[in-house]
Amino acid sequence: MVRWLRAAVVPVALVVLIGLSGVVLGRIYADALLMQAVAGAALGSVGVGVAARRLPSWTVAPLSVLLLAGYTLVTLRLAAGRAELTDPLTAVVPDALANGIPRLLTAMIPVESTPDTVVVPVVAAWLAGLSGAEVAVRSGRVLLGFVPAALLYGGALYVVGPNAGSAGRPTILFATLVVLALAVTTRPAAAPVLDEVPSQARAAVRGRALAGAAVALVVLVGLIVVVGPLVGDRVSATPVDPRRYVQPPQVDSLDESPLNRISGWALTPEQKLLEVGPADPGKGSLRLRLAVLPDYDGVTWRVGAVYRNAGRVLPAPPAPPDVPMRRVRQDIVVDELTGRLLPVVPTPTGVDGARVAYDPGTGTLICPEVLRPGLRYTVTSETREPDYNLLPTADSPTGDAVARFLKVGTGVPDSIQRLADQLADGNAGAYDRAAAIEEFLAGHYRKVPDAPSGHAYPNLQFFLLGPRDQGGQRGTSEQFAASFALLGRLTGLPTRVVVGFDAPRAGGTVTGADAIAWPEVLFEDLGWVAFDPMPQGDQTPRPVEEDFTPKPSTPPPTSEPPPASEAPSASAPPALADARVRPAGGPPAALVATGAGGSVLLVLLTAAATVVIMRRGLRRRRLEAGAPHERITGAWFEFTDALRLAGRPVPAHLAATEAAAFAAGPAADSTRPAPGAAGPGGPGPGGARLGGPRPGSARPGSAGPGNVGPGGAGTAAGGAGPVMGGGAGGSESAGGSAAGGRVRPPVRAATPPEVRPMPALDDLVDAVNTATFAPRAADEQQAERAGSQAVAYAEALRARRSWWRRLWWSVHPGPLAWHRRR
Repeated sequence: MVRWLRAAVVPVALVVLIGLSGVVLGRIYADALLMQAVAGAALGSVGVGVAARRLPSWTVAPLSVLLLAGYTLVTLRLAAGRAELTDPLTAVVPDALANGIPRLLTAMIPVESTPDTVVVPVVAAWLAGLSGAEVAVRSGRVLLGFVPAALLYGGALYVVGPNAGSAGRPTILFATLVVLALAVTTRPAAAPVLDEVPSQARAAVRGRALAGAAVALVVLVGLIVVVGPLVGDRVSATPVDPRRYVQPPQVDSLDESPLNRISGWALTPEQKLLEVGPADPGKGSLRLRLAVLPDYDGVTWRVGAVYRNAGRVLPAPPAPPDVPMRRVRQDIVVDELTGRLLPVVPTPTGVDGARVAYDPGTGTLICPEVLRPGLRYTVTSETREPDYNLLPTADSPTGDAVARFLKVGTGVPDSIQRLADQLADGNAGAYDRAAAIEEFLAGHYRKVPDAPSGHAYPNLQFFLLGPRDQGGQRGTSEQFAASFALLGRLTGLPTRVVVGFDAPRAGGTVTGADAIAWPEVLFEDLGWVAFDPMPQGDQTPRPVEEDFTPKPSTPPPTSEPPPASEAPSASAPPALADARVRPAGGPPAALVATGAGGSVLLVLLTAAATVVIMRRGLRRRRLEAGAPHERITGAWFEFTDALRLAGRPVPAHLAATEAAAFAAGPAADSTRPAPGAAGPGGPGPGGARLGGPRPGSARPGSAGPGNVGPGGAGTAAGGAGPVMGGGAGGSESAGGSAAGGRVRPPVRAATPPEVRPMPALDDLVDAVNTATFAPRAADEQQAERAGSQAVAYAEALRARRSWWRRLWWSVHPGPLAWHRRR
């Protein structure tokens, strides 16, 4: 009996050790299925090893692997049933085996027990039991047989990382079982051998054994004293999270900035996007949230999310205390909505019927696969119902926790900053500033469905302060929400932009006309509060000029005469006038004037030579340095700079092909701006619709049509190439074509008869499109052809200027700063 119990200690200990790995790993799972599956794998693998210990060793592994396959199929079927997956098992098993490791390491905590999140722990537990039983039971090497179980336990601790508390009790139990198994299986020395040894020899042996034990104890204590603090420091530190080494699910620019899609939906108001079920009894609408956009760089509002694969249960959103929550459950069926973003009632806590990935920071949901018509899912959400009566006295939080919601891109236009300062003047409270911005936008601007897309600084500047007769002060909810959020941040309010839909509360169809963007402001103890800056009713908006007049960038010249001490009077005696102009003992006036004039001329010549040298170096860097897509971008800058130097800047809303047609137009020989180009970078009359989005279209890698970066032509995502709205975006006209908003009279340059037609730009346009949408596909030949055409066009355009304009063209410092990143 004792022998049988001693033989059973090792298998039992091995099963418990492997089961403890499931206990540790199961702490980050939403249910107990994983822990039960690991325990079953431990019992099955060790049981097979014990039952087959009499068989040849080469037969154990094949038999155990066959049983592992059967056990894994049963476990995956059970997990698929609990997760309510409708796919057949023949599709679930290969998918789980192929994607088990990355999905486990990118899964949202708590992890749902789905086939792809349980298959790896189950297989690892079975293999640990198989190898441990063969070594510990069959070979009798107990300590070595416990190594696979120890490795499995350490792997479980590593996967859990900082997402659960310390596993102190399971670890102590693990070590205790190992020591107990080793003590029980230790074999005592043979008694007859010791009896035959003389007593003196036995005493010597015992003495040496005691001495050795004492030395070993001293060495062990010393190691503990020396190494213990180092190990303790590491243990007390935050564990490493293996999720940081695995790339989470990624989205394209269409889903990273869905704000660009508002204009496209507005132009197709009848497009059926969704079918929603009833959410609440009653009439009216309920807003579905498609994406939250907290990041703004002056060009694009972005989600900036880190998505994690999630199960049906989502982590509870952080909510301020004492804010009532209401549970809403709604069925949604996708119709013609494209992309990967899933619209939900904010804020989701559970999703059934679809595999999702979730960003808890923004509350944005995506589908790992592209949305398809007929996709049906059910969302359970917790909606906040704060007491809005507390808003007038609520403050907005500050500090590092909200720095993300206060950050704006560099190069904020001075006119927008002055507008924000004016709206904040006299409104010390956070709610007062938010209400002032809301009322200003609702009372001064008009909502139109055909406004061009774009929310970069030049777009918002034209929307807020552009002339009404040229398309300014008109926009979709994209411009209203983006302007509110930007003005709010400039006045110290943490804001974000939300894109979604107004869905019927009683259920029905959601169309393109229901798409809307709105701003939200963060308040202490209340959370995020939505504002509505859209105009109400059909009242005629007041012109912005009635309440806000931008200050001139330079002070106007004064009409007052200079003081008498600086200019002599015309009626004064000559001696008195001379005394005022020429102090006693000073050099003659003619000598002073000559020296000053020579110094000024020398300074001007030096400055002109410096500009010429820097311009040539800039052209070499643009056309000869960097990757092919960077050189193509430089060629585009050379082309747009040439037009700007000629007084015909490319309007911001034109695509590359349209810009080439604009450059090759009949007015190419004139220095007068063409209609629709009232100023650099801003669309003019007749040009507002050219940059508008086409129905259902969006440009990947760009901030939207006509959406340019600070200082001129924007760049595609990652800076690969120019965005297709490459107009200059400065506030002053180059070459004086539209300075101060006034158009210069035409100057007829003497055109020599030998001037040839303007060079073609087809290679440049093709290269720009390649660099924008597929920068890695650009090659050396494309870059060389693009640079040659840009230089040829610039030289031909310069040759058509008068001699003094050609001179000014060469020394103009504008190209050195027009495209500089600020």
